[in-house]
Amino acid sequence: MTLNAKQKKALKTKKRILETALELFSQKGYNQVTVDEIVEKSKTSKGAFYGHFASKSEIFLEKFKEIDNFYDEFCKTLPNDLSAKEKIIRLSITQMKYLKNDLGKELMQTIYMNPQSAKFLADTNRRLYHILENYLQEGQEKGEFTEDFSIQELAMIISRCMRGTLYDWFIFEKELDPVIEIEKMLQAVFQGIEKY
Repeated sequence: MTLNAKQKKALKTKKRILETALELFSQKGYNQVTVDEIVEKSKTSKGAFYGHFASKSEIFLEKFKEIDNFYDEFCKTLPNDLSAKEKIIRLSITQMKYLKNDLGKELMQTIYMNPQSAKFLADTNRRLYHILENYLQEGQEKGEFTEDFSIQELAMIISRCMRGTLYDWFIFEKELDPVIEIEKMLQAVFQGIEKY
């Protein structure tokens, strides 16, 4: 579907509001930023803001949708003949590279540490959980992984590894590389669930 000029302009405005809001959240903290500030700095109007976002907190949801779309697009590039373990490791490493290099530590810290994000992060209906569950089911069906744990339990464990890696990246003062850390953590988890 081709967008007309008005639709293209609307998407550009939405993106500008989103990027401005996230920048302000990183600089000042979510609770210290008002819709008026976002509107002023993005050189838009309140009508434009509320035309794209129902509330300030919806900006986080929009960013999470972008992140989940990134996961979907990445998974399409994985060769089908990879083991389920390798698919999960590649997804996790690519996730950390994307979050580290494209979004940055300050923005990710703002998003993850905000109470408004907790509901979305814990939502097991997110694409990330479905992707993990599919790979884990594939791994169990092919005999890669033990069936001592349910698919949902394993997906939760791996997603905790992801969140834990990000959290450590935020709180440790020494520079911690989430790309290296997620691979180490997942290798340890897989040692516990792989069939030998």
